[in-house]
Amino acid sequence: MKLWHYALIVCLGGCCYGVLSTFVKLAYAAGFSVSAVTGGQYLFGAVLSWLIVLLVNKKAPTRTQSLKLLLSGIPFGLTGVFYYQALQTLNASLAIVLLFQFVWIGTLLEWLLLKKKPSRNKLMSIALTLTGSVLAANILFQGSVPLSWTGCLWGLLAALTFSTFVFLSSTVERSTPPLLKSALLSTGGLITIFIVFPPTFLFDWDVVTGLLPYGLALGVFGVVLPPLLFSIGMPHVGSGLGTILTASELPIVVILSSFVLAEPISLPQWIGVIVILGGIASSNLRFRKSSQSSFAA
Repeated sequence: MKLWHYALIVCLGGCCYGVLSTFVKLAYAAGFSVSAVTGGQYLFGAVLSWLIVLLVNKKAPTRTQSLKLLLSGIPFGLTGVFYYQALQTLNASLAIVLLFQFVWIGTLLEWLLLKKKPSRNKLMSIALTLTGSVLAANILFQGSVPLSWTGCLWGLLAALTFSTFVFLSSTVERSTPPLLKSALLSTGGLITIFIVFPPTFLFDWDVVTGLLPYGLALGVFGVVLPPLLFSIGMPHVGSGLGTILTASELPIVVILSSFVLAEPISLPQWIGVIVILGGIASSNLRFRKSSQSSFAA
């Protein structure tokens, strides 16, 4: 597999996150609480991950592998917790723009911890992606947007924990089989979620059965696929480029909101989607060229 293929795999992982908001809104409309939806997402996702591992993986993880990856799953779970906290006091558009600060935080982490200074082209891709996120979230055309410093702090913490999760996906236990790595990361996230949101919904069978279709969809797209795709692609592309590629989340959010939820999408939002895709494409094309040069050498 060529290096740029791994970049596309990471991009698909970001797209999976973009599917979540549609199912979350449908679950809320059906009357389920935040804690039930979040807990169901991580529970069903972790169970599905382990079922796949039991069917495919024949090698048991070592104690060290398990501990490292379980701990690496903590920021995975905390991202959901912090983001939902931000949504309690912030407009959804502002919350997602704050979350999208992971695009530059990931590059900063790679620079500080791995001494990989970002290139001018990468900085240009980051600028395009952030500009597109502001337009796609429609924050500039809403008039007065309610601002809460507490909510802003939660939003930035969500960006930091997501960047940390992406960074750990690219650096921790790189030799571990992706399916096993994904299952352990998911389990670490599940434990974190259940500590913050005790799973009281499990004691109500009607809630569990009603939540099942939403939980399975959220589990697949939010818990099973992203860690798996990141485990495959991130070690090859690095967390700096990886965070830019995961910005594919927001275009998917906008597109599904328009076509599935029938929400009105303004022209600036569509322009923002195009700008984000342009930032992702430019970074991916440069990565493809550099990988082809390396292969030729």
